[in-house]
This record gives sequence, structure tokens and C-alpha cells, in this order.
Amino acid sequence: MRKTINVNLKEMNFKQLFEQISPEKISDNVFTLVGKIFPVVTAGSENHFNSMTASGGGLGMLFKKPTTWCILQSTRYTLEMIQKEQTYTLSYFPKEYKKQILFLGSKSGRDSEKMKEVKLTGIKTPSGNISYKEARLIFECKLTEITTPDPDDFYSLEVKDYIKEMYKDTNEHRKYVFGEITHVWVKK
Repeated sequence: MRKTINVNLKEMNFKQLFEQISPEKISDNVFTLVGKIFPVVTAGSENHFNSMTASGGGLGMLFKKPTTWCILQSTRYTLEMIQKEQTYTLSYFPKEYKKQILFLGSKSGRDSEKMKEVKLTGIKTPSGNISYKEARLIFECKLTEITTPDPDDFYSLEVKDYIKEMYKDTNEHRKYVFGEITHVWVKK
């Protein structure tokens, strides 16, 4: 079936490729999802969107809602788009797309045409968010909070040193982005 999907991928629509599941039905190990697989964060509209690779975050419950959080540099173009749209997707891909995922993290969409260069096929979810036909797992998220951690809020010396190192250049600090998971989609 895999070869058939790849051959016909361009012609297939969202509902042919994905089925919705509840967050409780996610079968992936959470530590693998957030620690070993780099998700692609995408925000924007069908006419103009941007994606980037994330390398840290988590899943859990916040305000009694299934929630994801990720850490993004404050200067990232995708973060601007998340703030504007207040929705975004986190997409997870099979291993064969690793090169394309890393490409999305290698340059900014603000000053390049990376979205035209990437060899992934954008697709609009039923809610109007953007992901990719090649993804195997998609979280649609509604922005809950963006916060900047203060180095004084951390108690582990190792973490304090890490945060201080990240803040050496004040324009390059990190933001913690929290989003309620509104839909979970898995490849059929």
C-alpha cells in the first residue's frame, strides 16, 4: 500500500490520506516524539505559510486540555505567524523525510523561498491549518500561551547555565509556545 500512496500522493486530498483520532489514542512514545523525532511547526494560510523544525518540547495536560509545547527562538518567522494566526500544526514524518525536515530548519522563510524549495507537499486540514501530505502524524494546535523563561526561575545549576548561555545575545532568546491540541490526524 505504501508505494500506491506515494505514487498517488499528489492527487489525494486530506480525508483520503488522514483519519482523526483522539489525543488519548496516540500510540507513539511521548519521549520519542518530543526527544528523538523533530516535528515540523507550520503556521499561516494556504496562500502564505512557513514551516520550521523544532527540537524540544512536550505533551501533557494544561488547563484540563491536551496540550503541546515547544521551544522556539524569538526571532523565528514561524513564531510571528503563530502569533498572527493563533493556530499552527506540529507534523511528524517517517524517517525517509529527515533530509527535508532538517532543510526546513536550515534557513528562514522570512528572507528565502524555502517553502518553494522543500520537497514536501503542503495540504490544508479541514480546519484550515497547513501541514504536509507526507506527514504520518499531525497535531492541530490553538495557541494558548507564549512565555519567555527567566533564568532566575530555574533551580538546577546545569539548566541555569544553559538558559544564561542561550540569553547571551538578547535578540536570540527562546520562547515557550503552548498550544491546545484541537485535532490529531494519523496517516491511513
